[in-house]
Amino acid sequence: MLISPPYGGGRAPVLAKNIVASSQPLATQAGIEALQNGGNAVDAALATAITLSVVEPTMNGIGGDGFALIWDGQKLHGLNASGRAPAAWTPEFFAGKSAMDLIGWNTVTVPGMVSGWIELSRKFGKLPFAQLFKRAIDYAENGFPVSPVIARQWRESIPVLRKQPGFLESFCIHEKSPAAGEIWRYPAQANTLREIAATEGESFYTGTLAKSMVEFAQSTGGCFTMADFANNQPEWVEPVAFNYGQYTLHEIPPNGSGIAAQIALGILEAANARQYPANSAERIHLQVEAMRLAFADAYAHVSDKSTMQVPPNALLDRSYLASRAALIHHQQAGTYPAGDPHSGGTVYLCAADASGMMISYIQSNFKGFGSGVVAPGGIAFHNRGMSFSLEKGHPNQVAPGKRPFHTIIPAFLTQGNKPTMAFGVMGGNMQPQGHIQVVMRFVDEYLNPQACSDAPRWRIDDAGKLTVEASMPSAVVDGLKSFGHEVTVMPANSLDFGSAQAIALLGDDTRSGYIAGSDHRRDGLAAGF
Repeated sequence: MLISPPYGGGRAPVLAKNIVASSQPLATQAGIEALQNGGNAVDAALATAITLSVVEPTMNGIGGDGFALIWDGQKLHGLNASGRAPAAWTPEFFAGKSAMDLIGWNTVTVPGMVSGWIELSRKFGKLPFAQLFKRAIDYAENGFPVSPVIARQWRESIPVLRKQPGFLESFCIHEKSPAAGEIWRYPAQANTLREIAATEGESFYTGTLAKSMVEFAQSTGGCFTMADFANNQPEWVEPVAFNYGQYTLHEIPPNGSGIAAQIALGILEAANARQYPANSAERIHLQVEAMRLAFADAYAHVSDKSTMQVPPNALLDRSYLASRAALIHHQQAGTYPAGDPHSGGTVYLCAADASGMMISYIQSNFKGFGSGVVAPGGIAFHNRGMSFSLEKGHPNQVAPGKRPFHTIIPAFLTQGNKPTMAFGVMGGNMQPQGHIQVVMRFVDEYLNPQACSDAPRWRIDDAGKLTVEASMPSAVVDGLKSFGHEVTVMPANSLDFGSAQAIALLGDDTRSGYIAGSDHRRDGLAAGF
């Protein structure tokens, strides 16, 4: 691993025996405080995550979903804390629509994130659950200065969401967002967090908070019932493992889309992408083409596991991936349909402690503030339901009690059944694309986590167009264009390329400590002791 950062991102990697990395400094410090008070990595991650729901409301909130990968010192565990569709969401409910809404009540599935907090604390935590809320409640009650990137995202969300129930009253001051450095307070949100802490989440799913959310929904156009909330349960899952070189990449199984990163890496191995130099147009061309193939398969086949018609192992079959790789011309851009395998603005954080526990954790409201709908008490609902399909017979077709296709994906690397790196790259469909770029930087180029994050990124945007960061070398851009790619170079201040956090072991075991990076594209911080 090369510890000196080669890309000039402005940040040095952080080295310590206990580390937290997140997209907001106040949240990272809440996690460090939990560790210093006797907590472990899971306590630190939860304190960080709960604080993020207050200090970075543009990317996550109390009404969101979450996923986690936890190395307990011996084994990797996966947690799916994504919520399900309301019972009213039959295909007939959406009759006459050609696609799901993008914002508003008809994008809101049951929030699963709070149930994930509870489950992680009960299974792995050392500190009392309520103690994890200390900093979040303090910042909501007494205020905090809004950081620059978050202030920008906040401002850009208002024109889109201003008409949604509860939004302006909850997240604006005289219909304006707080400026960078302005103190933001939300005492009602502090009360909501106190209620969740005091009842260990029971109020959120069966008690006072659930009743308040259901009443608000039924009075403003939603269709939630108390049963919808009471029936919500997080699920422990077996992570999907896929070998790349001498390492193994672990992802949450469907309904998560992490398998798209694994598909792309398998295609890249079959196409022998390593034959081309790092940062060359040839290698990036293959990455882009592999990702297009992976997205084609993910969008066609990934859904709630109950309706998956193609099992994950079929999508990751090496012979199938080789057949997909054979479709790629090494010097010509292409378009690709889904294959037919044989069938038999999110926050990401990570934490690691001296005992050897590591956690890769992500929670999200999806698109910015999410649906824009905000229930009393500052409960901003996500818009995960927009990812359902309305196509009859599609595996991801909307249905009551079903989980939608999910973009938020924590990741974990191991080598020889030993932990190597907890990492993630938040940002919609950038996430699997970010995963393959980070993995290849780490595995093939031996870069440290901060350098993996700093390196210039490319992205296939939601419209399928190839975009690259302003820092991408002009020779690479010219090379991609010569292969037939229509390339858009984004402005230097673009927020389209996600935000990475990563923690890796420095040596073969935790006695060597960890090395961490936090993305320079956001306000984040990696810190340790």
